[in-house]
Amino acid sequence: MHIWLISLLMLSYSLFPQAPSAAKSSPEESKILALENAWNLAEAHKDTQALDQLLSETLVYTNWDGTFMTKKQFLDAAKKNSAQNVVLVNDDLRVQTYGDTAIVTGVFHERGTDKGKSYSRTGRYTDTWVKQSGFWLCVASHANLNAAK
Repeated sequence: MHIWLISLLMLSYSLFPQAPSAAKSSPEESKILALENAWNLAEAHKDTQALDQLLSETLVYTNWDGTFMTKKQFLDAAKKNSAQNVVLVNDDLRVQTYGDTAIVTGVFHERGTDKGKSYSRTGRYTDTWVKQSGFWLCVASHANLNAAK
């Protein structure tokens, strides 16, 4: 793993408070939550190298607008994205672990500008992480917009 990604993880771990839960998170759940925050930071900064380290080569990604992408397509889209995020955060995060697999559900909030026009989106998402060779990688992600804002 690159030193930069480790630094990003440490920063995200300290900057973003973890979602409250009834029980304390396990160390593995805490790692997954830090990875989710690192994803947001990397995406907001169009850092495709950091994103590459978080995503499995076999990633299947379904965006809130119905767009289906492979890892390569997702990274290309992230690099070319003209949007400037002012806010890109998750809340109501829940992690369920099943051995070397973790399912994360949460709510995302995005606000910013794209081609001079303001936008604001809120939706739900589900990410599936699998521990491969000692590292957690996202293998599937699906998001949808909330009807009510």
